[in-house]
Amino acid sequence: MTRAWTVAWLALVWVLLWGSFTLLTLVGGVLVGLLVSGLFRPGVLVDRLPVRPLQVLRLIGFVARDIVASSVQVSVQALWYGPQVRGAVLELPLLSRSDRVVALLANTYTLSPGTMVLQIDHVDSFWYVYVLGPREVTAVERARTAAMQMQLRVLAAVGSPDEVAQARRQLGGRP
Repeated sequence: MTRAWTVAWLALVWVLLWGSFTLLTLVGGVLVGLLVSGLFRPGVLVDRLPVRPLQVLRLIGFVARDIVASSVQVSVQALWYGPQVRGAVLELPLLSRSDRVVALLANTYTLSPGTMVLQIDHVDSFWYVYVLGPREVTAVERARTAAMQMQLRVLAAVGSPDEVAQARRQLGGRP
C-alpha cells in the first residue's frame, strides 16, 4: 500500500511539473513513479526511535520560543550593526550516534534565525554550527550552551535511554 501511495504522489508531481493534466502525462507519471519507487527503495529501519510525547511537546515549545527570540536578536543585530555584524563558528560535541537523531537535531537547530549547522563529523563526534551576533566571550558561551540545550532536548524527545543517560554523564549535568 505504501508503494501505491508513493507512485500516486510521484505521478501527481509529474503531472504538476508538466503543467497539463492529460492521459499521456498521467500514464507517464505512473510509469515514472513505478520506476523511481522500484529503483530507490527505502532501507529497512531496524530500530525505532523512542518518541516521548511530553518531551516532544516541550521541544516544540522550546523551538517556538527560540525562533521568536532569535528573530528579535537577528533584527537587533541587523539594525544596530548592519554590515559589521559578527558571527562565530562553534565546535560542539555530538551526543548521539543515530543518523535520525542527528538529522532531527540539525534541522531543528537550523530553524532558528541566525543559526546554521555547517558540518556533522560522525568520526570524531563533533558538529560545527554558525551563530550570528556574538561579540564577546560570554555571548559565545551563551550560544554554545543554547546549542547544547537544543541537543539535549532533541535527545530527550527521541533519543534512546542509553544516549540520554550517556549525554547527561558526558556533560556532567550541565549543557
